[in-house]
Amino acid sequence: MPIDKRVATAAAALQDVQDGATVFITGFGGAGFANVLLRALCERAPKDLTLVVNSATHPASLTHELIAAGLVRKVIASAGRGRGNELSPFEVLLRDGKIEFECVPQGTFAERIRAGGAGIPAFFTPVGFGTDLAAGKETRTIDGRDCVLETAISGDLALVRADLADRYGNLVFRHAQMNFGPAMATAATLTVAEVRESREEPIPPEQVQVPGVFVDRVVAVGA
Repeated sequence: MPIDKRVATAAAALQDVQDGATVFITGFGGAGFANVLLRALCERAPKDLTLVVNSATHPASLTHELIAAGLVRKVIASAGRGRGNELSPFEVLLRDGKIEFECVPQGTFAERIRAGGAGIPAFFTPVGFGTDLAAGKETRTIDGRDCVLETAISGDLALVRADLADRYGNLVFRHAQMNFGPAMATAATLTVAEVRESREEPIPPEQVQVPGVFVDRVVAVGA
């Protein structure tokens, strides 16, 4: 049977997501979020989720709907505070001690995800040494630099926003979609891509930014 990873709806693409899943969510600033998939995940309502996302506070992302619905147990992110005076659902729950938060420096955040996709269990970095973020972690001096051991992050599901896909699941990204998208797509057991357009014909190999071997399902949602 010919390969075709395209799925008709976001709900169908997420039909087997279970409680307790670790979910990667792409996006940076106000762009690159897979909001159609996030809406479908919120409607499916799996519980006790761990979200791996650059920021859980940005209003352009529907991540806050998952959190406000009480579906999230823990957030792993680089930013825990929004810009405005009004607190996001995540910030309210964090203030009240009702959600866990693991704050990770942004470069380390990206590298931990990349390591998860590459099968690297851990790595040493000087970032964060001597701060509260390194508390309880193994440290080592390497070439005269004090470093802290950081473990890889892998997950059950990646919700990726891309611009273009073909029937084989090959992806092409646009602008901010490149932030974390390629790394997250490789680090999850199940990767679902929300795309502006899906094509029958294969994308030329030199244009592919994430090979279809890392992508399980594709949902075309338009602009």
